[in-house]
Amino acid sequence: MIKAVRGMKDILPPETSRWQHIETVARQVFACYGFQEIRLPLLERTELFSRSIGASTDIVEKEMYTFLDRHGESVTLRPEATASVVRAFIENRLDQGAEVKKYFTIGPMFRYERPQKGRYRQFHQINGEALGGEAPEVDAELILLLMDIFARLGLTEIALVINSLGCPLCRPAYLLELTALLARKGRDLCEDCQRRSTSNPLRVFDCKSKVCQEILTQVPTMADHLCDACVQHDERVRELLGRYEVPYRSNPRLVRGLDYYNRTAFEVVTTHLGAQDAVAGGGRYNGLIKELGGPDVPAVGFAIGEERLVALLSQQDEGLALPPLLYVAVLGAAAMDQGFDLVQTLRRRGVAADLDFGQRSLKAQLTMANRRGAAFVLILGDQELTAGEAPLKDMATGAQQVVSLTDLAAICAALQGKGV
Repeated sequence: MIKAVRGMKDILPPETSRWQHIETVARQVFACYGFQEIRLPLLERTELFSRSIGASTDIVEKEMYTFLDRHGESVTLRPEATASVVRAFIENRLDQGAEVKKYFTIGPMFRYERPQKGRYRQFHQINGEALGGEAPEVDAELILLLMDIFARLGLTEIALVINSLGCPLCRPAYLLELTALLARKGRDLCEDCQRRSTSNPLRVFDCKSKVCQEILTQVPTMADHLCDACVQHDERVRELLGRYEVPYRSNPRLVRGLDYYNRTAFEVVTTHLGAQDAVAGGGRYNGLIKELGGPDVPAVGFAIGEERLVALLSQQDEGLALPPLLYVAVLGAAAMDQGFDLVQTLRRRGVAADLDFGQRSLKAQLTMANRRGAAFVLILGDQELTAGEAPLKDMATGAQQVVSLTDLAAICAALQGKGV
């Protein structure tokens, strides 16, 4: 038996209904905010990610699926979407015009890391990106959009965390101070943080080691080093979140795992998924478009981890699956033929319907309908065909009513009256 590659997961019914629900809600919210979908290739030139994410990050050093194609060119399965969005933005000259360009993308990403609950080597993200806006209102709008998605999904056990990472004017001085302090701690740091302390010092704040976390309580934060422009930007973002009653908490040690972030950084976290507590994250990445060969255009974006969102949603609401509304139990060849026509007619009227093809007993078909989560079962046999009417059973209450087989409009109305 050939099994799936380690770290790759089949997404099966009825769980797929939950995925579809999440993506449908996300698309509706993106449309309300004026975002358009962009579909990107899974495979990109390796240079795109090494230049954008940062050559010293764990993603580039350890986690990317990189290989040489038949022409000897190094290519990589995308480990994240923002760099690909920026590449498409530059290549297709999408910067034309003064307005902020708003895009979203939904799809799989790939990172070779240790599989664990909520973390897979092929994982899925919903990304929103706003390119071309320097104003803090753009940051606030994107965060409001993100929280709107969670609100429409009915998620309440989450918290928004924000921070400012400064800009190229104020961050270098802070990094010098941080690097010097980490150097004094030297061997007290874990092996990863010793390496990060010189190559990518902000990444030490992501360390889970209790020893390193204790050391980091003595480290100054970026908040104490922000320039006036960054302070004003940060205050405006917070003001707008407060105006629309979006609760948040500050975390001056919040950083993002990619080098390109500056100024606003944020995460949405939960206490219901164990160690994998971040459901979404993002921030501003001014300078990235220029770094990759495009115009000097500011930008801000976010990514939602779909696997984690599905897991969280399944804990808060078990009723999201969308089962067939009507299950037709057929008894005999004639009933099968009529039932097939009936199901097709209902489907064309927008009513979800299904039937059994196995010629099983009525009891077995009722069991199957219950297992499938059908709301109603229409029982159809020779007697019902002769009479031109059949019992329609409400699976929730057990109540039955006899409906005319020729009066399909009445059947549809009855079903829709039950919440279709």
